[in-house]
Parts: sequence; structure tokens; C-alpha cells
Amino acid sequence: MKNCISITLKKDYVQMVIGEDADQTEIEECLNKKLPKLKKLYKQEKVPIYVKGKDLKSKEIDRIQNIIKDVIDVKIEFESSKILGLHGIKKVFKKEIATSETKFHRGAVRSGQKIEFEGSLVILGDVNGGAEVVAGENIVVLGILRGLAHAGAKGNKQAIISAALIDSPQVRIANIVKEMQKEELENLKSRNYASINEKEEVVIE
Repeated sequence: MKNCISITLKKDYVQMVIGEDADQTEIEECLNKKLPKLKKLYKQEKVPIYVKGKDLKSKEIDRIQNIIKDVIDVKIEFESSKILGLHGIKKVFKKEIATSETKFHRGAVRSGQKIEFEGSLVILGDVNGGAEVVAGENIVVLGILRGLAHAGAKGNKQAIISAALIDSPQVRIANIVKEMQKEELENLKSRNYASINEKEEVVIE
């Protein structure tokens, strides 16, 4: 098994560095081998774990967090200046987005593909199932949104998601996640616009 993770005990935290060229299977195998040994080093007071190195997708971060927490109940932070999304949100806020820097992506976003931008994202095509688009501000999809979309990924609750049709099982705005049930998708006549209402819920209209 490839040793793709190095763990160093610091004074106030544990540093976990993931190799840049490691794939997710290797990372998970390495974690499962090293975590029992790491757990033995912990005393009653558990210092946090800081994960750095490879830039990870949101689903990879979720998976790594779950694996660690199954063995050690500890605070985990992912150290990357590039991280947008739930794991990168330190605080939420409301700021009107009248104008913003915008990135245009021409064509569909394919399954397995991830596009991130700190401003607003405009997708000139569909976002297929299994694809992921993450923006610090708004997301506009001129086609059908079937993949994961996360707007306001730095915490802005005024961000919106707009598409010709929202047909995604989950959308995220700031730190609020909206899971779409099959019945809900079937009953909504129009699903073009997602925003946060006064009850702090993501609503789709």
C-alpha cells in the first residue's frame, strides 16, 4: 500500500499531510491503517487535526471526515486557500450581489467534473449528474442543473442559483443544504430559481 499520508504531532494540533498525487482509494486505505495508531496517542483532551496537501473535492472531504470521526471524535479542519464550500465557510453573512466578477464556462459540465470560482459562475450548457459547480457568489445555468450546485460558498446567504430547470437532488446556498425528495421534484411545476427565505431555508421556485 502506498504511504500517501504523513502525520506529525505538533504542540496544539495534529498535522495530516495528504500527498498531491494520491487518489481517493489510496487515501482511504492509508487512513484506515494509520488512524488506530493515532488514536492510541490521544489523551483525554483531543487536539484538532489539520489536513493539508492535496486539494480535495467536497465529497472527498466529507468521506475523509467521516472516516476520521468513526475512529476519533475530534475537530477536523482542512487547510487550503482554494477551498470553497461548506468546509471553507467560517462565518455566514448577507451581502447584496449587484455586480460581481463572473466566470463563463462554455458547454456542459460532465459527470465527475468540478468547476469552482470565487465570484459568480455562468454555465453555458447543462450540469450533468455527478458534476459539481461551486461559486463564492451566484450560479446561473443556461441548461438543466442535475449535478451538485453550491452558491454563496464563502457564506453569503444572498447568493442565488438559477437554471433553465433545477433537477438536482441537492442544492446548497451558503451553509444551508436543500435535499430534494423524488416526490418534491415531481410536484414542482417550475424549478428555475433557488434562494434563502426569511426562515433561513433554501426554497426553489
